[in-house]
Amino acid sequence: MKVAYYLAKKIRFTKNQAFSSVIIKVGIASVAIAVSVLILSFFVLYGFKNTIKSKLFGQTSHIQISKITLNRSFEETSMPNNLEREQKTRNLPNIKSINKIALKSVILKSEDAIAGVVFKGIDKNYDWSEFKENLIAGRLPDFGKDSVSKEIIVSQKILNDLDLKLNDDLLVYFIQNPPRARKLKIVGIYNTNVEELDQLYFYGDINQVRKINNWDEGQFGHYEIYLKDISLIEETKESLLEIFPQEYEVLKVTEILPQFFDWFKLLDRNIILVIFLILIVAGFNMISVLLIMIMERTPMVGLLKSIGSTDGTIRSIFLSNGGRITFKGLIFGNLIAISLAFIQSKFHIIKLDASNYYMEYVPIEWNWWVVLLVNISIFLVILLITFIPAMIIKKISPVQALKYKD
Repeated sequence: MKVAYYLAKKIRFTKNQAFSSVIIKVGIASVAIAVSVLILSFFVLYGFKNTIKSKLFGQTSHIQISKITLNRSFEETSMPNNLEREQKTRNLPNIKSINKIALKSVILKSEDAIAGVVFKGIDKNYDWSEFKENLIAGRLPDFGKDSVSKEIIVSQKILNDLDLKLNDDLLVYFIQNPPRARKLKIVGIYNTNVEELDQLYFYGDINQVRKINNWDEGQFGHYEIYLKDISLIEETKESLLEIFPQEYEVLKVTEILPQFFDWFKLLDRNIILVIFLILIVAGFNMISVLLIMIMERTPMVGLLKSIGSTDGTIRSIFLSNGGRITFKGLIFGNLIAISLAFIQSKFHIIKLDASNYYMEYVPIEWNWWVVLLVNISIFLVILLITFIPAMIIKKISPVQALKYKD
């Protein structure tokens, strides 16, 4: 092995091998490009998915529980305040928070425009942790000052449609017979860039809905539940089905907003295809590099065989150089990927159309486990692939190889 390492080192530093030198640099570049593209692809993929998920969870929850009804409008059937079921739900190990929500269809009216949206009634105990990053102006409403608060949070999309701004009063017509109007005050503005949700909901005091619907204190429309670990959502749903009777419906966020999670699955399939193609290209480039190195060193191979060197020893010479090329490519690839990711994360150079991508720039999600797995995977795959050209050494005849030198 020491002889093989010594000869591999001599080959690398032998002069007058300009063509071989260029090919080695091409091999290093191909590995570097493969590594950097894969790492950046994963950073961007996780960035897209997690950014959109955080926006979605700001508007809806991980799990919703409501009464089963044939009514498909936003008018909800009231749920009683069952403290026993609620406490059992809170005691589940994966429950982060449980919120009482009431929805009501309304018409918003300004001097020049109207809009049909949904009033999302929440109470003072509402979990704002998922929503806060979407708040772009103003503050969260205070539901503790009055028995029925007039403070609301409205999306930037709705405000643009109505030509209103922060701290303006908004006339809200609750849809029923007869319609009932309330003048509410805009104290906060949010924006998720998810137009399907931004143009639908605004937030206010749940007591407004209770008063309009003539509900008793404590009644509400449905539960919104946030989890500590969303990967355990299926197990948590099964536990909730044991707590709530059959007339209640327990829905996961993947069932509430299936179009977004179908898109996530499509992204995952696309990234698998990208990985496969990149590994094939990088592998064939490495095969080409080693084949050229072997062809240039055919006389040396013949000489080594003529003095008794085994095929395994000669093969290890070229595999050693192949491994070195791969290792250098990994170093450069990581430097390129991390540098580009840092620049994008810091300065947001690559912009996006928020109306199509739900965000204003390409997001970066740092994940060092991905970096480690990409490096290990590429090194192992290319190392296995390099055994293919190395097998040619078996077919080289010492007599023919020495004649080739002439």
